[in-house]
Amino acid sequence: MRQKGFKKAVALLALTTLVMTLFTGCGGGKDDKYIGISMPTQSSERWIKDGAAMKEVLEEKGYTVDLQYAEDDIPTQKSQIENMITKGAKVLVIAAIDGSTLSDTLDEAAKEGVKIISYDRLLVNSDAVSYYATFDNRRVGQLQAESLVEGLKTMKGEGPYNIELFAGSPDDTNSFYFFQGAMDILQPLMDDGTINVVSGQVTQEEVGTLRWDGAVAQARMDAILAASYSDGTVIHGVLSPYDGISRGILSSLTAFGLTGETTPVVTGQDAEAASIKLIISGDQYSTILKDTRLLAKVAANMVDAVLSGTEPEINDTETYDNNVKIVPSYLLEPFIVTVDNYQELVMDSGYLKADDIK
Repeated sequence: MRQKGFKKAVALLALTTLVMTLFTGCGGGKDDKYIGISMPTQSSERWIKDGAAMKEVLEEKGYTVDLQYAEDDIPTQKSQIENMITKGAKVLVIAAIDGSTLSDTLDEAAKEGVKIISYDRLLVNSDAVSYYATFDNRRVGQLQAESLVEGLKTMKGEGPYNIELFAGSPDDTNSFYFFQGAMDILQPLMDDGTINVVSGQVTQEEVGTLRWDGAVAQARMDAILAASYSDGTVIHGVLSPYDGISRGILSSLTAFGLTGETTPVVTGQDAEAASIKLIISGDQYSTILKDTRLLAKVAANMVDAVLSGTEPEINDTETYDNNVKIVPSYLLEPFIVTVDNYQELVMDSGYLKADDIK
């Protein structure tokens, strides 16, 4: 009899556990302050900083934060987001690998009442995107081109100048805004002959760099130098949209003996520590600072507003069309960083520490 009673107790315990599991899986007992953050990769310093800064800000506000990185694998990111929805996320903050691949998942999230905040990269083809937190990405591109032109004038004397163009990943909406912004500045100079793209590669399709991969950029730069500059033609500058790409480009230039005074003017973005060191040494001319600490605060304030039933602060309702609607956005200001101002903008502000650039 005692054995039968024990078996009944075990069976009852198992049944209770199953019921509680099902109940939790269907929404019961979920953390009302559970927030999911989906970042694309840890291979880029900036995404590590973004994720850590946002997690810290949200946890200080009392939220339970699930921060996950998909390592540039689209199915992994989709699976991670679906898991966050199942676990009861009230808000999802998503920096997509490819903003066009998540629309079905986002639509399902919206049916569950989950609010979606697009972070830095615009999520497209879905009405489920509530808000967008980012920098003024077209202005980023303009600043990159402005710094390239200034560097050419300062470092290479009078023109005309021979340059090459690189753009970001074709599956990232930001890369198009960056390139459009850069061409706002460069196209008139190309038209009047001040700037010449020797390779002839000038369209977004031709100059894109899949996954923002520095190795891909390095291989393309190798091919351009071999095909267009082996006859002694001088290359004066390279428009690069991101520091990781810039370092790949610089590796190629170094391999072709273009160092010291012959190093072309190379731009960048994200003020990564490795590239700040290259700016200090004179190898990379500039980068763009986008203070992710500020962006994290903007996104956290959006989360707060959404969950309290109020409207987040927005400063742009015209620019970002995700093919379904104009997404209300908050745009932060970017800054050009060179050897002349890196100390003030990057170091004194605390964005990087002295140990980071040793």
